[in-house]
Amino acid sequence: MKLWYQSVTRNGRFPAYNAVLRRVIDRAKEPDTIVEIHGIERQGGTGDQYRYLAFLQSVEILENVHRAIEEGFDAFLIGNIGNPGLLEAREVADFPVLGLGEASLQVMRTMGENFGLITINEKYKPRLTDMIRHSDSERRLVGMFPMDFPRIFDLEDACREEANRAELIQRFTAAGDAASSDGAEVLLAAGGVVVALLADSGIDRLNDGTPVLNGIAALIKQGEAAVCLSQQMSGSYTSKRLAHATPSQSEIAGFREAYGARVYPTIPDGK
Repeated sequence: MKLWYQSVTRNGRFPAYNAVLRRVIDRAKEPDTIVEIHGIERQGGTGDQYRYLAFLQSVEILENVHRAIEEGFDAFLIGNIGNPGLLEAREVADFPVLGLGEASLQVMRTMGENFGLITINEKYKPRLTDMIRHSDSERRLVGMFPMDFPRIFDLEDACREEANRAELIQRFTAAGDAASSDGAEVLLAAGGVVVALLADSGIDRLNDGTPVLNGIAALIKQGEAAVCLSQQMSGSYTSKRLAHATPSQSEIAGFREAYGARVYPTIPDGK
C-alpha cells in the first residue's frame, strides 16, 4: 500500500527533523508499505500553534489531498497534532484520511483510562482543547503540561544537536512527571517534532513506568489498518452521509465554475 504522510513543517526549514521523522516512520511501517513524506512548500509550515497561520497552510494540505487521489495513494495521513484540514479532506476523498491528534487519542483510550498531554508551549493549549472536545475526550484528560519552547525553531536544534536533544528530553520528563503525579496513566507529546524525537531516542515510558505514546507510529499503523479495512469493504471507507457528504452530480458543474475544475475530484462531471 502507498500512504501520503503530510508533515506540516516547511520544506528546507526542518531538515534534521525530516531525517528523524523518516527513521521513525520506517521503523513503524510494514516492509511492503510505501510512505511518502511531504512537507509544506508554498506558505506556512512554521507556526501551526497560531490559528491564523494554521488556516493559511491548510489550503496546501487540501490541494495535496487532490494530488494523493490523482497519484493513486491509498490513504492520506496528516502528521500534525491539531489535525488541520482533517474534516475538509474527508469530504473530498473516498480513501481513509487520518490525523495525528485523533489517531493518538484513539490509541491512548485503549492504553489507559485517562491521559496527559505534554505541550510544546502554552500557546498550543487552545488548539488542543478544540481537538479534545471534538473527539469527546474531555473527561479522560488529566491536563496539559507545557514544556516551554516558545520558539518552534528551537525544536530543529534539538533534532540536530545532542545537547539540545538532551535538554528537550529533560523538559519533557519534568512535564511528564507532573502529569503522572496528577494521575495521568498515558502521556502524549502534543507536537509531532517532539513525538519523533522521543521515539528516535527510545523513550517510551517515564521512570515510574507511565507509557509515552509514539503517536507517529500509532498514525502509521492506523493508516495501514484503515487501508486493509477499506479493501474488505469494496474500497469504500469514509461515510458520505451528512458530515462528509459531497455535492451531487447535478450541481458539481456550478461549483467547479465558481471554485475551479479540481474541486471534489472523485465526482464525475454532471449532465
